[in-house]
Amino acid sequence: MLKNRYAYPAIFSYDDDGISIEFPDLPGCYTWADKDDTDTAIRNAREALGLHMWGIEDDNEEIPQPSEIGTLHFEKNQIPVLIEVFMPPIRERANSRFVKKQFHFPHGLQPRQMSSKLFQQALINYLGLKNI
Repeated sequence: MLKNRYAYPAIFSYDDDGISIEFPDLPGCYTWADKDDTDTAIRNAREALGLHMWGIEDDNEEIPQPSEIGTLHFEKNQIPVLIEVFMPPIRERANSRFVKKQFHFPHGLQPRQMSSKLFQQALINYLGLKNI
């Protein structure tokens, strides 16, 4: 069963060219923000964490345990920030990507008579798909 919330420590590094953000427990999960823009840095960290965790879930990989902030070591320009994400809206957004396809309809059926959403739902029902 997937968790609805994840919380991981991030390390915010304040440098002359901006704020770089890394998650020590999640290799490859990085983001950044402009210098002196901590609010954006936190938003970017949440987005990066959510997308990274969705990728781990989608690939059926093992979810790493988050480190305790007290066990991490920091440089003079770094601070720890606990970042939390709520996954249901992230999963919904990531799993509802659509691709554009071209269909040919019989002469008597006018495509303008049906909406894209109606056609999507009919196809989902016909194929017996769930959680799409």
